[in-house]
Amino acid sequence: MSTPSQPPKYIYKILPPSAAPPSPLPLSLPLSDLDSRDGFIHMSASNQILGTLNNFFSSTPHVYILRVPYAKVESRVKWEMAAGKKPDEKGGCWDTEGRAGGFPHIYEVGDGEGKGTLRLGSEEVESVGMWEKGEGSWSEKGWPFGEDVPKKA
Repeated sequence: MSTPSQPPKYIYKILPPSAAPPSPLPLSLPLSDLDSRDGFIHMSASNQILGTLNNFFSSTPHVYILRVPYAKVESRVKWEMAAGKKPDEKGGCWDTEGRAGGFPHIYEVGDGEGKGTLRLGSEEVESVGMWEKGEGSWSEKGWPFGEDVPKKA
């Protein structure tokens, strides 16, 4: 899938409460088991975050959100559809029907010698926020950033 006609200003990485990011951020944060398995870093546009939270973090009281300016990672992002893929499949997700569009996935950054590194850290992340779930399901309430408020897909 190609880049959306209107690329987002930001894309986001969701971290569980057990993975509180250090401050200051290192050059490269540890990869999740899912990212290691799939060979890319799973990211979300703001319209995809609530679906991800309600399907994979429904019993989690809070998460950390890494806010990444899209322009900083654009050359490493591939927009990929998850339609037809179950969550346990490589590249799978909650949106098996493709209603939320393609998801941004960050791939390796080259080191100039043909070796790549799968990395997300201080050079890419603009800010970190903690988002509390509140009562019931995840909603835009408590969004830790002033703009780009998530909406249901």
